[in-house]
Amino acid sequence: MDRRRLGYGVAVLAVLVVVSVALSGGAFTLLFGDGYDPNAEDDAGYDRTTVAVVDGETGAELGSVEAAVADTFGKRYLGLSRTDSLPENGGMLFVHDESSEYTYVMRGMSFGIDIVFAAPNGTITTIHEAPAPAPGEDGSDRAYTGDGRYVLEVNRGWTADRGVEVGDELVFEV
Repeated sequence: MDRRRLGYGVAVLAVLVVVSVALSGGAFTLLFGDGYDPNAEDDAGYDRTTVAVVDGETGAELGSVEAAVADTFGKRYLGLSRTDSLPENGGMLFVHDESSEYTYVMRGMSFGIDIVFAAPNGTITTIHEAPAPAPGEDGSDRAYTGDGRYVLEVNRGWTADRGVEVGDELVFEV
């Protein structure tokens, strides 16, 4: 009987250790991956697409980025968390199943980004310039809300440098 209790106690302790390790960050990685690496040629199953931004009035191209496509819950949740930086013309395109109001945060971010919300037809509805979280902040308390089906994240200042405005359009294939 004592051996059985000892065996049970050891099993419970082992489970507690595994759970403790998982909760210390391992569970996040297990559920959502290590993060997006824009420099990797084949990064954790992310498709990539070129996203062009065109002037809503003239149709002139204002700029384009090579974007990873975040089209699953896990990829959208992880987003650019744990990403050290983006190339100058790199980004991430979030694809939702339907158009709605969405809120994005800067969880685990170390650099600033522009967050561009777009309607199902690609028309830009909202642009946020989101600064990098301050040292010691994890960015979860910084919330940016907009309406649309698509959200494009690029380096902070990218949209202003190219004159991108609400009413312009995102053009891409997914």
